[in-house]
Amino acid sequence: MAMGVSALAVEIVAHRGESFEAPENTLAAIELAWKLDDDAVEIDCHLTADGKLIVCHDSTAERTGGEKLVLRQCTAQRLRQLDVGRWKGEKWAGQRMPLIEEALATVPAGKRMLIEMKCGVEGVPALVEALNSSGKPAQQFMIVSFHRDVIAEVARRLPAYRTLLISDLKQDKQTGAWSPTVEQLIADARRIGATGISVAARPPVDRDFVRKAKEAKLEFHVWTIDDPALARRMVEYGVDGITTNRAAWIKEQLSSR
Repeated sequence: MAMGVSALAVEIVAHRGESFEAPENTLAAIELAWKLDDDAVEIDCHLTADGKLIVCHDSTAERTGGEKLVLRQCTAQRLRQLDVGRWKGEKWAGQRMPLIEEALATVPAGKRMLIEMKCGVEGVPALVEALNSSGKPAQQFMIVSFHRDVIAEVARRLPAYRTLLISDLKQDKQTGAWSPTVEQLIADARRIGATGISVAARPPVDRDFVRKAKEAKLEFHVWTIDDPALARRMVEYGVDGITTNRAAWIKEQLSSR
């Protein structure tokens, strides 16, 4: 019998937009995700020298923009002069780094955007302003970060918004033990007021790991999965969200036999 994603209420999140096909973190990648009816889109935000939140994963513009510019040291205007599409192919030439306001404006009714704050708490005021000015309900957005102080500040200033504490999982080469444990993640999430956790899809993430997080009333997401077999296993474990570079394709695979 086919395992339908919709029936299991798993949110498939387009990592940096439909980034397998289009240049990551551009309006082209974001809009392609909506065109393909993806459930949600994840974007990354850095703070610029002039206090703007700009959509880019790396702290420099070298990989996608071809110039060794540190985002925090440049104005948004300077960064938006860069072509961040051409590296993915000539058909994408001319794409610019979006401001967060441009990204938020694309979100259709019934869809959600996950905003990963790459910067520290200094970026939260700009985030609050952008969200409050978006004209869209809090339910359409989720704030995610590796930085515990960022999540705590967002929880304080934007209590209506859901938040995810992100964590990688690392294995001790000598003992073989993985950390942090799910118990540690639950404690951290509760301490900072996060409404969920998002972890790398590594071996410790099993049915019991997911069950404990959900029993703690935390939303549970995994990243970044482009393998349908692994995605299906995560669905069986009961995760709430799967982040992938190929959201439409993964959703199609999960919806078939």
